[in-house]
Amino acid sequence: MRTAMPLLFLAAAASACTQGEPAGCIAPTDGAMTWIPAGTFRMGEDPHYPEEGPPRLVSVPGFWMSVHEITNREFAAFVEATGYRTVAERTPPDFAAPGSAVFTVPDEQDRRWWRWVEGASWRAPSGPGSAIAGRETDPVVQIAWEDAEAFARWKGLSLPTEEQWEYAARAGAAALPEPVQPDGTATANYYQGSFPDSDLGLDGYRSRAPAGCFPANAFGLHDMIGNVWEWTRSADPRVPGTRTIKGGSFLCAANYCARYRPAARQFQELGLGTDHIGFRLVDARRPPPPSAGNGAR
Repeated sequence: MRTAMPLLFLAAAASACTQGEPAGCIAPTDGAMTWIPAGTFRMGEDPHYPEEGPPRLVSVPGFWMSVHEITNREFAAFVEATGYRTVAERTPPDFAAPGSAVFTVPDEQDRRWWRWVEGASWRAPSGPGSAIAGRETDPVVQIAWEDAEAFARWKGLSLPTEEQWEYAARAGAAALPEPVQPDGTATANYYQGSFPDSDLGLDGYRSRAPAGCFPANAFGLHDMIGNVWEWTRSADPRVPGTRTIKGGSFLCAANYCARYRPAARQFQELGLGTDHIGFRLVDARRPPPPSAGNGAR
């Protein structure tokens, strides 16, 4: 059993939708991408945590980006085609058996919320007894950076840089978008309640939502904040052995983390997936569409 905890102190718990899918859910399309026009923005603007600053101007050439997070269905197609085994499915040198980190609501006897669960993997995000059957359009999780990179290579694409990711998430909007509209409607899957003990599920979910169940931003991208953290290919030299992840997850709450913002960032160990980290892809080589400029699909 692993004794050191992951660098992130949030994780996701697999459970069903609590109130039914919102009417705005899209039907995720495998491989769907949208054009992100070139532009300049202030990266790390209005930082809430030291690692988010200092703000600086960054110019980003145009690129294509996944409309939604890579789903269980898409990852299953990759595994079927290649026979790939994820890091969590292999026997690592410092663990007794394959497995991964899983979030569990703490109780009075045990206040930990991170636990190593033997048998947890993308196929069984919460460990033995859990499954992805019926949740094919959920974002795939329990994916280590190596796994995301392998999928990207298979598709002939790449993980986004942090600059690409943050620029796309902003979509020309304020650095601090609210995860709710003035009428109280959720615009992202985040934690309503007091973390880690009570998720009220007011947005319809106490876990991952299917990809595309919350409104797209101005570039046509769904779930750029909330739902699951997303791997980038960017490293921070101050934190060796990690890659930067972006966007926060459905376990980000106002009283803890609050990283459901484009400028927010965290550092995740390369060899460890969790049940609240997924990814999406970019293509910077494919030419823009004839209607380039407004995120045309």
